[in-house]
Amino acid sequence: MLDRAKPQEHRVDAQIQQRDRLREEAAIEPDPVPSGEPAKETQVIAIYGKGGIGKSFTLSNLSYMMAQQGKKVLLIGCDPKSDTTSLLFGGRSCPTIIETSSKKKASGEEVEIGDVCFKRDGVFAMELGGPEVGRGCGGRGIIHGFELLEKLGFHDWDFDYVLLDFLGDVVCGGFGLPIARDMCQKVIVVGSNDLQSLYVANNVCSAVQYFRKLGGNVGVAGMVINKDDGTGEAQRFAESVGIPVLSAIPADDDIRRKSANYEIVGIPGGQWAPLFEQLGTGVAEAPPLLPTPLDQEGLLALFDSEDDGSGAALIPATAADMAGKAYVEKPSLEVVYDDA
Repeated sequence: MLDRAKPQEHRVDAQIQQRDRLREEAAIEPDPVPSGEPAKETQVIAIYGKGGIGKSFTLSNLSYMMAQQGKKVLLIGCDPKSDTTSLLFGGRSCPTIIETSSKKKASGEEVEIGDVCFKRDGVFAMELGGPEVGRGCGGRGIIHGFELLEKLGFHDWDFDYVLLDFLGDVVCGGFGLPIARDMCQKVIVVGSNDLQSLYVANNVCSAVQYFRKLGGNVGVAGMVINKDDGTGEAQRFAESVGIPVLSAIPADDDIRRKSANYEIVGIPGGQWAPLFEQLGTGVAEAPPLLPTPLDQEGLLALFDSEDDGSGAALIPATAADMAGKAYVEKPSLEVVYDDA
């Protein structure tokens, strides 16, 4: 006859052993909280701006200059175009984290730091990447990219500055990740003297204001005016929302030609060195501020009234306008009662 009590006894023994292990783990005292001053605090700074406004140009030169000033800098491209680091490496494209991860996963391998992070003269750089056109959400790609960075040890890395290049045109959650989750201490916006770039900069200020109201801590440290032609709209925008201008990079043909040839202009001793030295100092020292974003009328007011379309009127359309010649007025089915 089978002994039916033995399986029951084994289960009881297993439960007792598990209980004892849990008690032993609970009895272990936690590590003491460090009481000394931290050796280093990494500044994580997110740079936002309209696509094509010159974020990659600004960041490549800024990161290079900061490295020459003795800072340990990590530059991370968070734009699906993956062009943040191309200027830094003379036009060469870095393998992106998302693409490399997919290939490695297919072959059963793990991603290593050397697969996705590359160096030039003290600057460490990598690209998150994004999905192929029409085959995925760019914002979700950003979230997935940061999940992979965490697996690579992002929070344990030892840098003075981490610069994140974000596309500002897109307002979905993935691109707002650093602001929404307090992943950075401050934001810098890149714009120029045109309405669209200032519209994007204003949206970023609105996002910062929104998440500050929800208990966030991220602020806007300032604005970089790129391709500055001296007309002053970007300067007026910065004053209106309450942020400083950290640097104004002129619309100069020498800068344009060198940038087109993937040449760094922020080199110590070069013609444009003082510009990027000043920017490096401003980026490092500017405190995060709470901006006051403008409404649409406020943005238009930055430009001369004769140059905008503020004189246009909103004329309501009718059903006849929409249907054209085919429009036939139908009798109303509404019942109207005479006054009693």
